Amino acid sequence: MGVGTSVLAIDAGNSKTDVAVVAADGRIVGAARGGGFQPPQVGVETAVDVLADAVTRAFAAAGADSVGHVSACLANADLPVEERELAEALRRRAWGASVDVRNDTFAVLRAGLLEDAEPRGVAVVCGAGINCVGMLPDGRTARFPAIGRISGDWGGGGGLAEEALWHAARAEDGRGEPTALRETLPAHFGLESMYALIEALHLGRITPVRRHELTPVLFATAAAGDAVARALVDRMADEVVAMSTVALDRLGLLDEAAPVVLGGSVLAARHPQLDDRIRALLAERAPKAAPRVVTARPVLGAALLGLDQVGAPTDVHARVRGHYE
Repeated sequence: MGVGTSVLAIDAGNSKTDVAVVAADGRIVGAARGGGFQPPQVGVETAVDVLADAVTRAFAAAGADSVGHVSACLANADLPVEERELAEALRRRAWGASVDVRNDTFAVLRAGLLEDAEPRGVAVVCGAGINCVGMLPDGRTARFPAIGRISGDWGGGGGLAEEALWHAARAEDGRGEPTALRETLPAHFGLESMYALIEALHLGRITPVRRHELTPVLFATAAAGDAVARALVDRMADEVVAMSTVALDRLGLLDEAAPVVLGGSVLAARHPQLDDRIRALLAERAPKAAPRVVTARPVLGAALLGLDQVGAPTDVHARVRGHYE
């Protein structure tokens, strides 16, 4: 495979990494999946080692050892300074002649744009956490730090699970209003009370990673009519719309036709209450916005961003999109 305008696309999330080697004609000639990318926990070089394992396997499948351009969309690249640090770490690996590092939400945005559409719009990702980015064809972007409560964030799957536990605990001991979450959350783990669930979580009998299982329980409880659960779902919709409309406004798109791409496990599940409220609020606050849920793998977005950078023709973009859709 000639190097030229070939692209190494990397989409690295907290739990898994997808890598694809894209030939100059748009063929996917190598691909691999690896572990999660967590530089805050393990350090930059160790985190990049996780990427290197998948990249090495993808290169082996492609019969290559480098490409023309590396397009890496990485979780935990939340601030520009982190993007620069990670880009330098990737340059040291010499995987490509040029390197571009962005937060992984940009991959969701680019993957969710319609075929042949210019890179213009806003994306909100609601998975374990929540993030929002926007971009224009001239390179301008809108983004949020998105590093948790200290940067003003609320929600995401992890946040919803924590809120559900908080309300259920207070319902059990009398400090809060009644809610069926008091029964549905412990029942998910085969327990009879919130006290038993609190004890199991505190003592490690239920591992912290399993808390994410409570988010679907919250949505099911809301669908059954529980007022507290429904209020949490409504608040999640409010946050999604708040982030997206602020990003649209920053880019001058609030009064123009523009896509609002919705991604991540919580939004891709298309929970009717959440989905309906997001669309209703967007219709009020950004009437020309066009919300759409994207389910394509984000590595597609990383690949398309890379092809944008190398000036690949439209038919090459279409071939890559066709591989993943």
